[in-house]
Amino acid sequence: MYIMSKKGLLLVGHGSKLPYNKELIEETARIIAEKESGYIVKSGFMSINTPTVEEKLEEFRHEPIDALVVVPLFLAKGVHILQDIPAILGLEEGSYQGVFRLNGKEIPLVYAQPIGSDPLLAELMLKNARSALAELN
Repeated sequence: MYIMSKKGLLLVGHGSKLPYNKELIEETARIIAEKESGYIVKSGFMSINTPTVEEKLEEFRHEPIDALVVVPLFLAKGVHILQDIPAILGLEEGSYQGVFRLNGKEIPLVYAQPIGSDPLLAELMLKNARSALAELN
């Protein structure tokens, strides 16, 4: 039986002592998986929470994927984005492409940018502002 390859998507969260952070990352990963059938989606954390990014990378080594994209759910570039995550991925600082080894072969690995300044983020902030103002009535 032929298994059609998919893309792997590792959603990376920071991690927190508060449970909401982990729940938010895992729920976002679940929504992505439901929305996009072409991806095998997993989530991992940089610190405090488990599973770790390293643990999830190891899981991907046994998946039928033909590329892996690592997507940080971070707003801005900081130490984790610029140094820590690339180091875990085996990328040189400033590099966003590499290879991922699985099942005796190499596939492309790409590292996505953090959210940054995006019109969708601005819309979300306006939505939150409107919701807060609606509480005044």
